[in-house]
Amino acid sequence: MLQAQPQISFDKHEHDLGDILWKKPTTVTYTVINTGNEPLMITNVDVSCGCLNPVWTKKPIPPKGFGTVSVTFDAKMLGQFRKSIGIYSNASDKPVYLALKGVVRSEITDYSNEYPIQVGSIYMNKNNIEFPDVNRGDEPMAEIDIINVSDKEYEPVLMHLPAYLEAKAIPEVLAPKRPGKIQLTLRSDKLVDLGLTHSSVYLSRFPGDKVSEENEITVMAVLLPDFSKWTASQRALAPNAQLSVAELSLTLGTKKKVSQMVVVTNTGKSMLEFRVLQVTAPSVNVSMKKRFLKPGESMKVKITAVAKYAKKRKYTPRVLMITNDPNHPKVEIKVHVKK
Repeated sequence: MLQAQPQISFDKHEHDLGDILWKKPTTVTYTVINTGNEPLMITNVDVSCGCLNPVWTKKPIPPKGFGTVSVTFDAKMLGQFRKSIGIYSNASDKPVYLALKGVVRSEITDYSNEYPIQVGSIYMNKNNIEFPDVNRGDEPMAEIDIINVSDKEYEPVLMHLPAYLEAKAIPEVLAPKRPGKIQLTLRSDKLVDLGLTHSSVYLSRFPGDKVSEENEITVMAVLLPDFSKWTASQRALAPNAQLSVAELSLTLGTKKKVSQMVVVTNTGKSMLEFRVLQVTAPSVNVSMKKRFLKPGESMKVKITAVAKYAKKRKYTPRVLMITNDPNHPKVEIKVHVKK
């Protein structure tokens, strides 16, 4: 009989950053997969120099579940580099080593690593913004790094900005071959509904430009219910939403649809209410039979991957449930869809 134990594996063991700019911190993320049959715990991450700053999943990763190890590299010297990252876990007495390599330059001509997304003669480091979860009144900020690779001045302008977003270009005009950034501020008091608000804005490539998939930037924000006025006695009697698994991997193959059940249980002391049920991408459908769960009651939630819409996305699709649980106002299931 096989012994029950966690097993650690990774989506890749080495990241090649190619050419990166000196004194411009760069972050990479390794996906951790627990291929064992017991929860996996990353106990420590050891890096080979002080120029690396690691952040990792601190919670136990369930069997077949996913976690992350992110490392920010702040280059202090020019030239080639190769760094190692040691991952310690309860899967083994010995660490698993990951690698990070590339070349640090004072200026670059190949923008594919630092700015992998091209919009005309402008390159960006990302075209998807996910703000942290907010309560009404919060005003978080996010940034998009850009560079003008043309031989003309360029004025960064975002088109179709919704009322809850404000944008500021720094600098207001980009000289040829110079980098800049666009700051986006979320005005959460202007969000209408609880849960996910999903919109698209568009980076103008030239005066009078039109919208298209090429210059689209998706923006997501989640507004949480307010429990700030709850008393200690109210919290002691609150519902408690618990999931059987927080991440799924659905492989379509030749099938049009693939489904899997996730069990949600109310382990609290009062009625659990699901106020909002949403998905972040059309490639995933979700259905549940109840809106309320009594204390101790469980329910199966059906999550389906749909091949017709399973094109490559800018982000991992998720199922979101907004609840009346003050400790888990947002219950989230990440869904990795593979063809």
